[in-house]
Amino acid sequence: MNSSSLGSLTVQLETIPRGDRWQVYQRLQSLNIACHCSPDGGVAVEINSPTALAQLSSVVKQLTASRSDLISWLECCWHTKP
Repeated sequence: MNSSSLGSLTVQLETIPRGDRWQVYQRLQSLNIACHCSPDGGVAVEINSPTALAQLSSVVKQLTASRSDLISWLECCWHTKP
């Protein structure tokens, strides 16, 4: 899938605790993923490519998954062959 086939999608991050949203926002900014914070504390993320979607998923997972889930995910990544 190329980036043009995905189009543009705006995602609202509402399930992430308010205290963690700023960290998500900063990380997405560092990945050059367009996002903005609203006055009510929400974060809107613009997804324009499959890579941006995967990066968003990874950033959210790092904050919402349990430590054991993250360890399992990392071990799975280590065992996956390219």
